[in-house]
Amino acid sequence: MTENKFEIDDTSVFRRICGFKDNNLKKIEGMTGVDIIPRGNTLIVKALKDKSDLAMKLLHVMSDFLYANGNGYEFDDFDLKYIITTVMSGKNFRPDDVNRLKLSFPDTGRVIVPKTINQASYITSMHNNAVTFSTGPAGTGKTYLGVAVALKFFLSGKVDRIILTRPAVEAGENLGYLPGDLIQKINPYLRPLYDALFDLQPFEKISKLMEKNQIEVAPLAYMRGRTLNNAFIILDEAQNTTVSQMKMFLTRMGNNSRMVLSGDDTQIDLEKPKHSGLLHAMRILRGIEGVSFVRFTRDDISRHPIVEKIVAAYEKSGHGE
Repeated sequence: MTENKFEIDDTSVFRRICGFKDNNLKKIEGMTGVDIIPRGNTLIVKALKDKSDLAMKLLHVMSDFLYANGNGYEFDDFDLKYIITTVMSGKNFRPDDVNRLKLSFPDTGRVIVPKTINQASYITSMHNNAVTFSTGPAGTGKTYLGVAVALKFFLSGKVDRIILTRPAVEAGENLGYLPGDLIQKINPYLRPLYDALFDLQPFEKISKLMEKNQIEVAPLAYMRGRTLNNAFIILDEAQNTTVSQMKMFLTRMGNNSRMVLSGDDTQIDLEKPKHSGLLHAMRILRGIEGVSFVRFTRDDISRHPIVEKIVAAYEKSGHGE
């Protein structure tokens, strides 16, 4: 057990590191297993040497983060958790790492902030990798965050268009009994993609971009034979692709494009679930540079709190699939 002292001359920074009634210190202690005792303008850190050194580094990072964000800034739950997890795992952290995870949309006033570490890793992966796979239960933000990052890429001029697609697999319903042509039949399955778009940008703006084909929402079958350059391409419900469909989709990727594939591998609607293109791709593509995998769990569910409990209950009952 070692003891280190972290002194802070700036009383405002000291107060904000400690948090209201030392709540930030309590969170640090709970997540790291170190003891932190405030005395005057000093924080006394007690822990085994390796942990103590990391905790001291954490306090320095928190101090730098506060200075970088100005006098009025207070740590929110996500920022604090993300910084603690990153530093205590031995990774380097810069103040901009958190700030760039926040996606702002001035037209609607929406500011999208990741609520969990996995959501932050997902956003980072979409920025840093050509292809990102995300898997996990419903409500973890896979589709919504993918659309949000796609819009930021488009609005900042990094890509020329957005393409959103889903396989036309029937989730216990019969498309043949629905009225209309294929597009009208498939629209209900594409609705979550539309919902995300219209939540982040004004309806009129999205409609005009869709009229110009700068945003395209279409069934997966419409991707065949195309080469998609300068595009941000999202495949939703990827667990319902066959192996051949997955290969077809991945090989559509052209120059200066990003691909994001999301799905829940416990909710496969194919007649032969073991033949899911998502499961196959996850087996054979690991280790390829530029291809990243993010795994969500029910702890990442960011819908109504009861959704997490419902998912847990189904898993416990043996009906998670």
